[in-house]
Amino acid sequence: MEKVVEMRGITKIFPTVIANNDVDFSLYKGEIQALVGENGAGKTTLMSILYGMNQPIDSGRIFINGKEERIYHPHVAINKGIGMVHQHFMLVPSFTVSENIVLGHEKRKNGILLDKEEAIKITKEISKKHGFLVAPMARVQDLPLGIQQRIEILKLLYRGTDILILDEPTAVLTPQEIKELFSTIRSLVSEGRSIVFITHKLPEVMAISDRVTVMRKGRITGVLETKKTTMKEIAKLMVGREVLFQVEKEEPHFKGVVLELNNIKALSDRILLAVNGVSLKVQAGEILGIAGIEGNGQTELAEVVTGLRPLVSGEIIFQSKNINKASPRQRREMGIAHIPEDRLKTGISIDATIQDNLVMGAHYKKPLARGIHRYLRQTKDYAEKLINEYDIRTANQNLPTISLSGGNLQRLVIAREFSFDSKLLIISQPTRGIDIGSIEFLHEKILSMRDKGNAILLISADLDEIYALSDRIAVMYEGEMVGEFHPDEIGREELGLYMTGAKREN
Repeated sequence: MEKVVEMRGITKIFPTVIANNDVDFSLYKGEIQALVGENGAGKTTLMSILYGMNQPIDSGRIFINGKEERIYHPHVAINKGIGMVHQHFMLVPSFTVSENIVLGHEKRKNGILLDKEEAIKITKEISKKHGFLVAPMARVQDLPLGIQQRIEILKLLYRGTDILILDEPTAVLTPQEIKELFSTIRSLVSEGRSIVFITHKLPEVMAISDRVTVMRKGRITGVLETKKTTMKEIAKLMVGREVLFQVEKEEPHFKGVVLELNNIKALSDRILLAVNGVSLKVQAGEILGIAGIEGNGQTELAEVVTGLRPLVSGEIIFQSKNINKASPRQRREMGIAHIPEDRLKTGISIDATIQDNLVMGAHYKKPLARGIHRYLRQTKDYAEKLINEYDIRTANQNLPTISLSGGNLQRLVIAREFSFDSKLLIISQPTRGIDIGSIEFLHEKILSMRDKGNAILLISADLDEIYALSDRIAVMYEGEMVGEFHPDEIGREELGLYMTGAKREN
């Protein structure tokens, strides 16, 4: 088979880590190759080197279609037929579809003004050629994420890309959108293109790839033919041990309603109605999973319950008491813990030490303090206990918190919040961006809290996670609850229809 990419002996060293350590990687013409590994394994770094974003490299050589190349900038990569669709799209939200597609390669009238008619014509032609349905005059900010991803791919195809790198392409897509993306990928490969598919999701690896390259700690640990391997074998190469894909889950034992929301409404940061008349109940010993495409009010819902966002109308009842006017600190004292979706912005203080972040919220109470006096030995022991129990990997609890990896940051936040004597846990996107080993660990911890009698409101964009953990599933669309189900009652595709507003319960 013809190699379109060959990377030999690639080494990239950052100040505190060897991201790629003598890595060899190859991609064949017409191949879909999955690139997998834990967080920090070096996957995105390796592909960013191929795309010209991480330069210079410390050692190694890159060959494109058999010819050695020095790819020192993304413009060089694009000129060599290499394109990358990033996990966070690089579109201009206020521009139209056609304006985004031709951006940087636009044709102009009189050398000054954008030729909009020509841009629309180009968009129609290229979308028709590849079977993509897009509206050239629609503004990107008004389009669902699945369509925005198509626009990113069309941008690259317009520039003549033959080698596509897709970084976590299904992270924010519905099941229907994932199905459409896979159909698109197969279509592109049938035209002779080659695809690198970076992902954490091993079922997708098995469904779409021809080969799998596995990385761990900056090195390649295996290159496998997908049809000749299993998810267990891939996971073991990723993590270095056997991994459970489905944590054991006992039958729930409900012990009374802990949280009740009655027709609550709240505004977004843009002063638009984000939570629109939501009513729900969560019982002790239960996990209620909130499914939905991001941006449909889930973030605002969590913030309203925890007191971080004002309530416009409705009632929040916690343990039979109205807490509408309670402050975030008062709600925490009452027994509401919160694991926010943005751990860096809301979950930790990046300027504080690991110890300070672990004891935050308990730092002013016995046995860690009395009045303004803090007991240093008890504080150190308390933090060390959480570090050991939640396997937070750090050399020293007095290091800056920002020194931790993403998975360890999440373990820190969960360790702190689970250490309180809370009756209600609001958990948003608990495993976003973390590796398969950490996911297994955190899922076990969440289920253990539920089995201890905690009420859990789980908000996740990952349907596998919603199905694995939830005792009930509620679907949120445009600020409203549009359906409520037992996990066994509804399949992923039908649930996806509720998530896109195509179906609603009466």
